[in-house]
Amino acid sequence: MKGITDTGFLVAFANRSDAHHDWAVAVVEKVTEPLLTCEAVLAETTFHLGDAALMLQMIEHGLIKLAFEADEHLSHLKALAVRYADRAPDFADLCLVRMSALLPKHSVITVDGDFRVYRRNKRDVIPLICPQGV
Repeated sequence: MKGITDTGFLVAFANRSDAHHDWAVAVVEKVTEPLLTCEAVLAETTFHLGDAALMLQMIEHGLIKLAFEADEHLSHLKALAVRYADRAPDFADLCLVRMSALLPKHSVITVDGDFRVYRRNKRDVIPLICPQGV
């Protein structure tokens, strides 16, 4: 499975008490290569888990891999921020929308319903892997 991971997925996977933990574990069982992400997602995940060592273990064990340099995409990120200002997107979401445009064969793995609204390349639906009801 090829995927781009969002914060909520990583938190659900690492936190046994998360409502989406079982779903996240089932997704990880299907992963065949590192899930791609950005530094903003790593920072958010570390904050929510309160455990930087755990986040670093996910990288070290090959579950996730950094695959985005925000400074190379500032104009695109700014355009996305303006386009979705009414949703007040966080920086991580903007980066993931851009990553989705750059990596069209990768689905975004998330528990965030905003990704049903966000579009890559202005109008293309972003393929998602998410729990039912999100």
